[in-house]
Amino acid sequence: MQGPFTDFPSRALLCTAIVLVLALAVASTPALAQETAAADTAKRAEAQLDTVSIIGSRRVQRASDTTTPVPVDVLPMQHQVETGGQFDLAQSLQATAPSFISTRQTGADGADLVDGAALRGLGSDQTLVLVNGKRHHTVSLVNIYGARNRGNTGTDLNAVPVMAIDRIEILRDGAAAQYGSDAIAGVMNLVLKRRPGCEAALGWGQYSRGDGENWLASAYCGMKLVTGGSLAITGEWQDRGRSNRSTVENPLRIIGDSQVLNRTLYVNGDQPLGEAATLYFTAGMQSRAASSAAFARGGVGSDDIPSRNSAAMYPDGFVPFIDGDLQDRFGILGVRGDAGLWHWDLSQTHGYNELRYDINHTLNASIANANADAGRAALSPTRFDAGGFSFQQDTTNLDVSRFYDGVLQGMNVAFGAEHRNERYRIRAGEPGSYADYDGVGNGGNAGSQGFPGFQPSDVTNRGRSSDALYADLELDMTQRLTTDFAVRWEDFSDFGSTVNGKVAAAFKATDALLLRGSLSTGFRAPSLQQKYFSSTITDFISGQPVDIVIAPDDSALARAAGLGSLREEKSKSGTLGITWSPSRALSITADAYRIDIKDRIILTGEFGTDDPAIGAILAARDVGVARFFVNAVDTRTTGLDITAAHDSQLWGGALNTFVAANFNRTEVTRVNAPASLVGREDVLLPERDRLFVENGAPRRKAVLGFDWSRGGWSANLKVIHFGPQVLGTFSGTSAGVPNQHYAAKTSADVSGTYAVTPKAKLTFGVVNAFDVFPTRQDINETDNGHIYESVQFGLNGRAYFARFWYGF
Repeated sequence: MQGPFTDFPSRALLCTAIVLVLALAVASTPALAQETAAADTAKRAEAQLDTVSIIGSRRVQRASDTTTPVPVDVLPMQHQVETGGQFDLAQSLQATAPSFISTRQTGADGADLVDGAALRGLGSDQTLVLVNGKRHHTVSLVNIYGARNRGNTGTDLNAVPVMAIDRIEILRDGAAAQYGSDAIAGVMNLVLKRRPGCEAALGWGQYSRGDGENWLASAYCGMKLVTGGSLAITGEWQDRGRSNRSTVENPLRIIGDSQVLNRTLYVNGDQPLGEAATLYFTAGMQSRAASSAAFARGGVGSDDIPSRNSAAMYPDGFVPFIDGDLQDRFGILGVRGDAGLWHWDLSQTHGYNELRYDINHTLNASIANANADAGRAALSPTRFDAGGFSFQQDTTNLDVSRFYDGVLQGMNVAFGAEHRNERYRIRAGEPGSYADYDGVGNGGNAGSQGFPGFQPSDVTNRGRSSDALYADLELDMTQRLTTDFAVRWEDFSDFGSTVNGKVAAAFKATDALLLRGSLSTGFRAPSLQQKYFSSTITDFISGQPVDIVIAPDDSALARAAGLGSLREEKSKSGTLGITWSPSRALSITADAYRIDIKDRIILTGEFGTDDPAIGAILAARDVGVARFFVNAVDTRTTGLDITAAHDSQLWGGALNTFVAANFNRTEVTRVNAPASLVGREDVLLPERDRLFVENGAPRRKAVLGFDWSRGGWSANLKVIHFGPQVLGTFSGTSAGVPNQHYAAKTSADVSGTYAVTPKAKLTFGVVNAFDVFPTRQDINETDNGHIYESVQFGLNGRAYFARFWYGF
């Protein structure tokens, strides 16, 4: 039997957790029934307000997350702000939401500087991110070397401070018919705070091995204006130190967290314009200075002199540092209001992301070698501006809706239009970052070691526009049956138009049991980063200089190789699930899903001059190795999401227990080679790259959590389980080298909090308390040259943290 559960021997872990939740329900509910009836009613009312959802629906009268036709997780963030052990948003969600995966990379060039995030085991660019219901821009980076999300772009969630967020809504369902491109795996909506009051948090963390020291200072202040509006401001400063898990096998290699310094400011507010309209605005900016360690270069006695090193500069070897200057800007300006019974919303959203590379503690070996040939000291500059790239997105939206309470049991009609402009740029580095100064084949490699700069031939400045029309209909057929319908037409200037639809329904079988399901089609437009990224690196293979090229979509090389323009990925998805709320204290959801994607975009393997299909074309253009972005893969993803939550009493205090699990399998069902590459499917998608697609996330992930509080004391225990992963090797199974098999791992985060006053809390805790590491591998076969990749819990081990929160 093939499916999402065939390799899940630890299903017992999930079953045990659910049984535990149910047992707690049976044991504790009678005791609570009479003691806390009034308090429970008040708490339930407050919780209901917290779970009001706006994602997946344009109805102003919104439903709770257990009555929606599609699965929606609503995650209030205040607990994380006050007592959380993770200081950035991606890692906070990694420890909370099982369908969410964000693996902090190391040894993956620019991907080390930006944490990618994804849902349901798919790519980071197949999840759409919204802020206050508006589309957030992606990063300018496209992951290339060593990253789990190879060939993908995505959204940098860490550009938004956790303290600025009121709640996060995660729609675990295809929603391109409602929101447009990228919403194949689901949608995440970050709802920012706007409530009055001020708060601040100071945090400190460090790994048990004494490195990776992490400092956080964050503050929020919201206020009501005398003009009737509101204004909220959040500022954050985070300084994370480098960690290093080098081993005796490769002691010179620095492997671990990159060094990060973030400075972030967010503003969110609104202002009434008379009785029928409101002006609203959001503005965010972040400046990030980050540094990642590249592969080490050997010293005297190694093969790296003179090709990659100079004995006069680094006789003992050296580690180059890829330093990134990241700038992120985001803004929303809109007006919403009512015209009679119609609600309307007109907005303009702007997003900008830029990454500039400075390569430090490095050299251009060809400069050092040229100096030596001329009788001078074999020296080179140690720092180079390697260029960079940027991405800009501007979106105009008009949304109109109306609720008809006289049609059946209620009907909501919504329609709207969207116009979007996008632009992608690549900037060249200084000549010393890429040029060859000692002549072809004379010993010293061209460009800055660690990360050669972008060449003038890589420079691009390309844009596109898109227009969309959509319509939604939500109809309560009876008091028990709700149906949703959506259709969206979208036209892109660079590849044409697409039409997608969705139908969903929820049937309330009993007062406690809801059945729900959906069917939809979707799409993802190829990102401009995938279409126009260009990189040319000169390396020496067997003593001969070879140009290694990633050719953009519109390049002469791609056309000569017979590759057509990139087109959209197309998807079909379905979800079928239940929600069960037998009491006010207990709720359970289970949703099975299937997502079929056609023409998924991948970054191909390496085509060389010996390739029987295009080798002669490459040789004629003096290209030794070429890679391309191609619509070449069909995939199928099947899985199951389960959540359960229960409120009870324990030891005289309140206990909240929750369990959530995701079981997931992605399979490549077909490789669609372009006509010019038929018969070369093994190069188009080598085994190693296929495993990147199929195993970008573990096959399962589960979180079992306990939150207990009594008086001024509270405690949190969170058990986190990651299933197995299989990744490829450089040699491959065809050479007799087995793939990298990572066994399932389980660890726990634990913390205790004391409320000095109702407005001051002090928390101490441990992350990865069991000090769990991935399964050891052969360092010669991993992407990062370490004894294991950046998978599951990462590779840093146990960490300690302290946090002080104060509200005023």
